[in-house]
Amino acid sequence: MDSTGKSSRGDNGVTTPERPTLKTIAFMTGLGITTVSRALKDAPDIGAETKERVRMVARQLGYQPNRAGVRLRTGKTNVIALVLSIDEEIMGFTSQIVFGISDVLAGTPYHLVVTPYSIARDPLQPVRYILDTGSADGVIISRMEPDDPRVKLMLDRNMPFSAHGRTESGLVHPYHDFDSEAYAYQAVRALAARGRRRIALLPPPGRLTYFSHTRIGFQTALHAYGAEEIPLRVNIDAPLQQIRDEVEALMRSPHAPDGIVSSSAAGAIAINAGVEAAGLAVGREVDLVSKQSAEILDWIRPEMITCFEDVREAGRELARAVIGRIEGADASALQSISQPVWPEGVFEPR
Repeated sequence: MDSTGKSSRGDNGVTTPERPTLKTIAFMTGLGITTVSRALKDAPDIGAETKERVRMVARQLGYQPNRAGVRLRTGKTNVIALVLSIDEEIMGFTSQIVFGISDVLAGTPYHLVVTPYSIARDPLQPVRYILDTGSADGVIISRMEPDDPRVKLMLDRNMPFSAHGRTESGLVHPYHDFDSEAYAYQAVRALAARGRRRIALLPPPGRLTYFSHTRIGFQTALHAYGAEEIPLRVNIDAPLQQIRDEVEALMRSPHAPDGIVSSSAAGAIAINAGVEAAGLAVGREVDLVSKQSAEILDWIRPEMITCFEDVREAGRELARAVIGRIEGADASALQSISQPVWPEGVFEPR
């Protein structure tokens, strides 16, 4: 395609469309290239009617900025990198957080690149790669640890970032978190309202910050409602088959719980399978509480007590925070915590 928007013929005689450029848009609109460029950047000195005409033609042509050219001119990539564990929760977590981030980036020059890694590998590796290659303007990380080395590394290298979760190192950084302490406390409260007093917890892995938040809320509620903990020897990072087997063995034991709190929706599915394998039923011999980011648990096992964690909104908050840091906002102003959302009547005695 030349400046008039036509296609070009390759050496093999096959006609192939070329990528539309600013010159193409300028030709189609009758405007200068500089005016087109400034209109696409929402420059204040370009009229609203001109901006809309340029954007409409750009959309119709499928125009995308040449990122290599943008980087050469500005030193920016217009990329936000989401460093996401491939072992993340399978029950809607990954898709919902990506949707939320994309909701915010849709109105900006930035686009999202997902950088996967495995929890079995060094979590610093993908962050180091981004820093060393300059392949993103900002980074979003998750699975936060109390003294997370990624936070110190990015602060030292002056890389804008936001974190899905908090740290306890004293370093100030942007984050969005779910109130796991409130969730665990309220989960025990919901079970106590049903007369449950022997309660097991499927916790997060101990190395993550929200493990301690969950334990604090759980233990505080046990004391408040006169309940006791029945130990469960696995966490949500264990293979689902292992969680199922551990729960089955526990439910067959003389010390079976009458209530269970799960820190993940996928874990709740495995717990339910273990309960049923022991010849029991959720909602009858034992009540099960879980958080979820979509209504899947309600569909497959409505007897479960479910709490909503708005992971899509978490994605939006994380995107706003990292863009805020790129634009120079103070990190302490880019911190937020969301609360668990429960169905009506969940805490009323049954």
